Amino acid sequence: MADTLQFELVSPERLLLSEQVEMVVVPGTDGYFGVLPKHAPVMSTLRPGVIDVYRGGAIAQQYFVAAGFAEVNVSGITVLVDEAVPVAEITRAKADERRASAQSLVEKATSEDDKRKAAAAMRVADEMASVAGRAN
Repeated sequence: MADTLQFELVSPERLLLSEQVEMVVVPGTDGYFGVLPKHAPVMSTLRPGVIDVYRGGAIAQQYFVAAGFAEVNVSGITVLVDEAVPVAEITRAKADERRASAQSLVEKATSEDDKRKAAAAMRVADEMASVAGRAN
């Protein structure tokens, strides 16, 4: 049996996943990075993207995340996210609805803070659209 690491995916509402896995690939702010057992400790902010969870040498689960933080230590990785959705549940309609909502924020934004938040919402919507209908 291959070495494994503990992976925990946590949202503000609940613990979404807590399992032993072979590898996790997360969307770090500076790019995707993989975490294997006995990885060196690191912390990273996350950008909108997909977390790939590997078991049996293949992607077993995928989660779309909007933003968050990843903490890696010698025993595993904990990912704290604002929002996580299984990729298989993201439909084109859901992505289009998210984009329309973000576009509305962009159009209504007047202050610099509102414009920054609207731009962030649009980045999340665009990334969600890029994975819509995709399954592992």
